[in-house]
Amino acid sequence: MSNPFENDDAVYLVVRNDELQHSLWPADLPVPAGWTTVHGPDGRQDCLDFVERNWTDMRPASLVAALAGDTARG
Repeated sequence: MSNPFENDDAVYLVVRNDELQHSLWPADLPVPAGWTTVHGPDGRQDCLDFVERNWTDMRPASLVAALAGDTARG
């Protein structure tokens, strides 16, 4: 059995969680709880390109917010 997350011929979704983290997800599987579809269905490379364009800060949103709060106090 091949890895469904690394099939160049498969159709994918880009999903995002509340921390604004992105992931590729096979379009034929149910989206897991806590994740929302933000792109697709589309080809794997198009989904990867979407992630590269849109997930520019790898830090979780809660960390970004906490650091912004520390900066405001400093």
